[in-house]
Amino acid sequence: MNKPLLFVASLLVAGLFSCQKSEEEEISSRPNIVFIMSDDHAYQAISAYSDKLIETPNIDRIAKMGMLFTNASVTNSICAPSRATILTGKHSHINGKVDNHFPFDTTNVTFPQIFQDAGYQTAMFGKLHFGNSPKGFDQFKILPGQGKYYNPDFITKDEGNIQVEGYVTDIITDMTLNWLENERKKEDPFLLFYLHKAPHREWLPAGRHVAEFTQRTFPEPPTLFDDYSGRGRAAHEAEMNLLKDMHWGGDSKIPPAVMDELGIEPTSGWDKAAFEGEVGRMNPEQRAVWDESYNKMIEEFKKAYPNMTEEDKMKWRYQRYMQDYLGTIKAVDENVGRVLDYLEANDLMENTIIVYTSDQGFYLGEHGWFDKRFIYDESFKTPLLVAWPGKVAAGSKSDEMVQNLDFAQTFLAAAGIDAPSDMQGESLLPLLTGEGEWTRDAVYYHYYEYPSVHMVKRHYAIVTKEYKLVHYYFDADEWELIDRINDPMELKNVYDDPAYAEIQAELHQKLDGLREKYGDNSQISQQYLNEYLDYLQENNSYAGGKNTELLDKIFDGRTPSNQ
Repeated sequence: MNKPLLFVASLLVAGLFSCQKSEEEEISSRPNIVFIMSDDHAYQAISAYSDKLIETPNIDRIAKMGMLFTNASVTNSICAPSRATILTGKHSHINGKVDNHFPFDTTNVTFPQIFQDAGYQTAMFGKLHFGNSPKGFDQFKILPGQGKYYNPDFITKDEGNIQVEGYVTDIITDMTLNWLENERKKEDPFLLFYLHKAPHREWLPAGRHVAEFTQRTFPEPPTLFDDYSGRGRAAHEAEMNLLKDMHWGGDSKIPPAVMDELGIEPTSGWDKAAFEGEVGRMNPEQRAVWDESYNKMIEEFKKAYPNMTEEDKMKWRYQRYMQDYLGTIKAVDENVGRVLDYLEANDLMENTIIVYTSDQGFYLGEHGWFDKRFIYDESFKTPLLVAWPGKVAAGSKSDEMVQNLDFAQTFLAAAGIDAPSDMQGESLLPLLTGEGEWTRDAVYYHYYEYPSVHMVKRHYAIVTKEYKLVHYYFDADEWELIDRINDPMELKNVYDDPAYAEIQAELHQKLDGLREKYGDNSQISQQYLNEYLDYLQENNSYAGGKNTELLDKIFDGRTPSNQ
C-alpha cells in the first residue's frame, strides 16, 4: 500500500475508535440516580421544611446540596397507587392501580425497565409495597407487603425468602451499601431504589432511640381539636381521629392486658393483634431495651387514665403518636447519612442525582387526624429534595406545582433516554437546572379507596398555588373551594361564596380541561367504583370502615351521585 493510502486508512481506523470511545464515554457520563423514598414521611417532620418537631440534618444535606420543593404533591394519596404512579409516570386511572386492594397490572412498562434496557445497573432495597418480583431490576431485596420493623422478612431475587435479625431501617441501609460496594460494576451508571418502611404505622423506633423519644414532648398543631365546622360531610365522616380511631394497642403501645385492666375497648378488630404482631416479634434482647422505657410510660398511663378527660386523652395520644412516629424518623435520617457519606467517600457525588421523597404526606395531628388520603395539604403535599452537584444550584428552592407523576420523565431526561409517549408527567429538569421552560400552573388529584379503612370519601380535584377545587362523589355530591393563601390551615369551604364566583368558574373550566388532558371521566370512575364494590361484596368485607350503619346504606343503594 502506498503512503497516501496508508495515511487515509489510518485516519479511518482512528476515527472508528474515536466514535466507539465517545459512545462509551456517553454511557459512562450518564448520571447515577439514587432514589430515596420513605413511607408516610410528612414534610412537617423534615427540618429543611420546619424544625418544630425534629431535626433531620442528613436529609437536610440533600436540600443544602440542591433544591427543596415546597409545592410537591401526589396524584393519589395512598401507598401502592402512589408507587405505581412513580414507576409508570401515569395517573392511577391509566396504570390501573387506583387503590391498595387491586393488584398492579404487570403489563405496565416501568421506568426502571427502560433504564435497564439502556445499559443501567438497577437495584431496589426496602419497601415496594406491591408485587413480589419487581420488573427492571438486576438485584432486589424487598419487604413483603408492609413489612416489619423488627427482624423483618425479605423477598430476594437470588436467595428466596429470608429473615434478617435487626432493625428494618438499618438492614435496608446495610443491603444498599453492600450492593454499592460489592455488587455494582464500577464502570457503569446505576439506578438505585433505597426505600424505607419507616415511618409507616405502627411506628416502632429503633432500640437506641426509645429512651430519648418516650420522654420528649412536642408542640401541638393549632387544629388538633378541629370540629370541621367549615367543611362538609367528608371531613365529618372520616375515621382517622387520634382519639377515636387510632389503636390503643398497636399504635399507642398499650399492651392488650392493660387495655383489659382499664376497660379500654379496641378501636378495631386488629388493634390488639397489631401490638402482638409488632412488639411480640422482638427477640429477648430487643424486648428488654423496649420494655425498659415503655414500661415506665405504661405505669404512668395506668395511674393517670381513670381521671383523664377526653381532652386529656387526646393530648396524651398525640404525644404518644409523635414520640413513636418521630422516633422512627431519627433512624431514617441517620441511615440516609450513612448512604450520603458513602457516596462522598467514594467520589460518587459529582455525577449522581440524589432524591429524597415520600410516597405521600401524612397528618401529624392536624385536624385531629393521623393517616393521609385527603386533598388537604398534610396528605396531598409530599417532601421532595433533589441534589445534583454541578447541575442544581445548592440551597435553591422551588414553589412550582410538581408531582410524583413527574419523576419517571425527569430521570429519563437526565439520562438522555427517550420517555414513552404515553407517560403523563413533565420533566423537572427546567426547574432543577434553569434550562428550558416550565409552564404547568395546576395539578390533578383523584382518590378512590372508599368505603374502606378511615372512610375518606372518593374525590378528585384541581390544585393551583392559590386554590383547591374539590369534588366529593359517590355517596356524596359536594364541592369544596379552598383559598390556600388566605386559609393556609384549610378550615373554610368558600364554594358558592359570591366573592369567589369568578375564581370558582375559572377553576371548574380548568378542572374539566385537566380531566380531559389526563383521560379521566365519570365513566372511568364508575367502572372502578363498581369493580371495587363487587370486590367488597364478594368478600363480605367492609374493608375496615367502622360506621356500619353508613356502610349498610352505601351497599343498599349502589347508584352513585353525579361524578
